[in-house]
Amino acid sequence: MDLAALNAVATAMVAPGKGILAADESTGTIKKRFDAIGVENTEQNRRDYRELMFRTDVAMREHISGVILFEETLYQNAADGTPLVELITAAGAVPGIKVDKGAKLLPGFPGETITEGLDGLPERLMKDRARGARFAKWRAVIDIADGIPSWGAIKANAHALARYAAICQHSDIVPIVEPEVLMDGAHDLDRCDEVTRLVLQTVFDELFQLRVALEGIVLKPNMVISGKKCPDQASVEQVAERTIAALKATVPSAVPGIAYLSGGQSDEQATAHLDAMNRIGGFPWPMTFSYGRALQAAPQKAWSGKAENVQAAQDAFTHRARMNGLAALGQWSEALEKAA
Repeated sequence: MDLAALNAVATAMVAPGKGILAADESTGTIKKRFDAIGVENTEQNRRDYRELMFRTDVAMREHISGVILFEETLYQNAADGTPLVELITAAGAVPGIKVDKGAKLLPGFPGETITEGLDGLPERLMKDRARGARFAKWRAVIDIADGIPSWGAIKANAHALARYAAICQHSDIVPIVEPEVLMDGAHDLDRCDEVTRLVLQTVFDELFQLRVALEGIVLKPNMVISGKKCPDQASVEQVAERTIAALKATVPSAVPGIAYLSGGQSDEQATAHLDAMNRIGGFPWPMTFSYGRALQAAPQKAWSGKAENVQAAQDAFTHRARMNGLAALGQWSEALEKAA
């Protein structure tokens, strides 16, 4: 393991004013996105859509530090034959790969899941690195509902995350460690805070036990936020304050950076929360974004599968990337959204 090289990649992934584009939707997940805009879910359409983002010069060069890819995309070529991964590196961003195989039901734990994908991971990473991937992503899913999450499910998912991270570093790949506490339920801010702290404490305990070098990872956590069905929705300031407090209490300062997931928030909501945190400051790591829908919903709608809409889609992507880049610096405002 070359820790200096891993740290250099991790540091580049959280560069000031830049963040990570999560373009790693599985074929099934992107079908839902395409269904919403009336686009057939074919390999060519998936390639064309992602290619238009990777060719958005200003967004990619100025605001995107890395791109998480689905396996299909890592090995796809653009319409002109250029490997898509080369478009990303040419723009100065770091290509990465989603390596988990999804969350499956955890036997003996009703309503809870375990993320799979450790089998054959070293061999896959060797191949992915040869193709150009320099970091990987693994998502553990923790739900909040009556009686859950259980300690057993938290522990199992944290252990799998740590095993994945150790394998990545041994393969000279930076692991994005993503323990996501879902915001789908009716829980309030206090419950999300409690569960998020327990999950992060457990994850870092497992990382320590499996000898993962914290200087060579990027953490991708949820924000501490009210569940979608909670009647009492926390304010932007409350989310920012509670998230910073939870991470300061659980995340070692050796971690090179935090790249938040948007987790079902709206475009502007995810941007506003990130901006508010960076305005408060006082934490030891850079805080930026690793957004999927919060970066892509607008360009997808603008594109709608039509070649004549590519420029409009790229404009929409540039705008969202710029807004989030400013939020990563604590320089975003609602006025900038309205002006656009």
